[in-house]
Amino acid sequence: MFELAPADAARLTGWFADEHPGPETAAAHTLSVGVGSWYVDRWPDPRTVLVECAENYLLRGSPDAVTAEELRSLVYGFVDAPPPFVPLLSSLSERFTVWDRVMYELDDNWPGPADPSGVEVRPLRPDDVGAIERMDPSHLWIAKTWGGPAGLAASGHAWGAFILGRLASVACTFFRGSRYEDIGVVTAENLRRRSLSTMCSTALCVDILARGRRPCWSTTADNFASRRVAEKSGFRWSWDGKLYVVGVDVSTDFDIETLL
Repeated sequence: MFELAPADAARLTGWFADEHPGPETAAAHTLSVGVGSWYVDRWPDPRTVLVECAENYLLRGSPDAVTAEELRSLVYGFVDAPPPFVPLLSSLSERFTVWDRVMYELDDNWPGPADPSGVEVRPLRPDDVGAIERMDPSHLWIAKTWGGPAGLAASGHAWGAFILGRLASVACTFFRGSRYEDIGVVTAENLRRRSLSTMCSTALCVDILARGRRPCWSTTADNFASRRVAEKSGFRWSWDGKLYVVGVDVSTDFDIETLL
């Protein structure tokens, strides 16, 4: 497979025209934000398309049009793909895991922004980059789809909760799709269960709706803390799916709690 120039990749948006809430939002995000890459088996008229953004992947098309050798050097992380790709993906690494995925959409009757109750909750600004960089290193994945802390701080798509000047929680648009914006949230471990995630995510939802898109939330089925925050923030179950983890030992390399 070979990487497309952004102008050529933009010609393939039809592959994801029927955007669903969840991982598919990554396709439009890569093109509008400029973080990520598109790969095809041939050009023009590709048979298989791979979209990558911050070790998150969308794989579509024909499994017969690409080999394991071609994908092995490109895929390391979390893959959204139709079931026919599973044999191919499972051959890429001894570390292969199937995770049940849960997708949520904001309910039309959601309760609205949570009361900050004296906590400073506000949009992040470019000069907040230092506050992001001082977060726990395990939480810095929240900035990866914006190119890092500076990109997230300047994105206009993130809210933070500050306690005594410390950035304690962040909710951001992790993927900005054409119809949906998929939300990511992190909260400092010692400051959880104070509704900080809910305060940030519900404030972000107001912005997303004002931009003419719908907020969505995706997580693994066993991340009960993330699911509780989603439901507390006014999200409702939309659909279930599968997420394929390639090359990552989820027992040691990835802490499910960092999704909080």
